[in-house]
Amino acid sequence: MIPLLVLVLLVEGAVASLLILKMGPFTELTMRALDQLQTGRGPPTIKTLACTMSLIFISSLTSILKIGKKGVKVGTTTPMDQVLWSTHVLEASLMGFCLLLGFVVLRLHHYLRKIGRSRAALVTSKLQAERLEEECLVLKEKEKKASQEALALKEEVSRLTDHLQKLRNEAEEKGKQLQAAEANVVALQKQSEDLLLEYDRLLEDNQALQSQSHLYRIVHRLVNDSNTAHDLKGKGNKDSL
Repeated sequence: MIPLLVLVLLVEGAVASLLILKMGPFTELTMRALDQLQTGRGPPTIKTLACTMSLIFISSLTSILKIGKKGVKVGTTTPMDQVLWSTHVLEASLMGFCLLLGFVVLRLHHYLRKIGRSRAALVTSKLQAERLEEECLVLKEKEKKASQEALALKEEVSRLTDHLQKLRNEAEEKGKQLQAAEANVVALQKQSEDLLLEYDRLLEDNQALQSQSHLYRIVHRLVNDSNTAHDLKGKGNKDSL
C-alpha cells in the first residue's frame, strides 16, 4: 500500500510541477491528458478513487486514535502497536498528501484552462479591437471624403443657385424687353393703320386731283378750240373786206 501511495504521490508531484513550471510540449501533453481524464468516464472514476482514499484515510485516522487511546489506557504501548501506529500515520500522511496534491492538480488544470480560454478571448478581443480600429479609420476616411464631397456639392449648389438667379434676372430682363417689343409692335401696327388710312385719303385726293386735272384739260382744250375758231372767223371777215 505504501509503495503505491508513494508512486501516486510522485506522479501527482510531477504533474503539478509540469503544470506550474510550464515546460512547453510536456505541459501541453499533461493538459491534454487531464482533459481526457475529465471527459467520458473520467470524472466518475476520479470521484470514486477520491472517495475510496478518503475512507481509507479516515480508517487510518481512526486506527491511530484507537492505538493512542489504548496506549493511554494501558500506560504503555507494545512494539506491535508502535509499528501499527507508525504504519497508519505514514499511510494517513501519504493519503492526505495524495488527496491534497490531487485537488491541487485539478484546480491547477481548471485555472490554467480558464487562463488559456481567457488568453484566447483576449487575443480574439485584440483582433476584434484592431479590426474595429481599422474599420473606424476606414469610416473616418469615408466620413472625410463624404464631408469633402458634401462641401463640393454645397459649392456646386451655391454656384448653380447663383447661375439660376442670373438666368432669372436675364429672363426678367428679356421679359421686360419682350413687353417693350410687344408695345413697339402694337404702336407700329397702330402707326401702320394710321399710315394706311392716310394713304387711302391721299389716294382719294390724288384721284380727285386727277379728275380735276382732266376736267381742266378738257376745259382748256375747249377754250383753245373756241379761241381758234374765233380767230379764224375774224381773219375771214378781214379777207372779205
